[in-house]
Amino acid sequence: MSSDLPARFRTQVVGVALLDDAQHPTAFLAAQRAYPQNLRGLWEFPGGKQEPEESAEAALVRECAEELSVRVELLDEIPGPHAQGWPLSERAAMRVWTGTTADAPVVGADHVAVRWVPLSDPDAVLALPWIPVDLPIVRALLGQLTRGS
Repeated sequence: MSSDLPARFRTQVVGVALLDDAQHPTAFLAAQRAYPQNLRGLWEFPGGKQEPEESAEAALVRECAEELSVRVELLDEIPGPHAQGWPLSERAAMRVWTGTTADAPVVGADHVAVRWVPLSDPDAVLALPWIPVDLPIVRALLGQLTRGS
């Protein structure tokens, strides 16, 4: 797969798997897309695009404040197959971190719903209708959390 990837993606996207507890997580937050229409209702990691002159971490903190009205503490990055993270398209890749928040997430205009997804049943987590490009990241998250416990 990596041999087909560009040396650099034009658009850097950032996302977070917000955990209910940093040390012993039992759930993570997933967001259900509101748009575009072809992705409406599918689940994803909250986040957004990194702006020029902004670090990936700062972009993620900003996006979580804008989208969910939460302050996040970032933990570990979920490493992808590329230096820019996980390929989303020919032009975009996403870096994803785990993180925590003490705030209650609020559904904004970008999402139809948010929900805490229990980690106790990985098959049920994978059975959610994820945006297809997010599914490998979900698998990596589950693997990372299993190794960490």
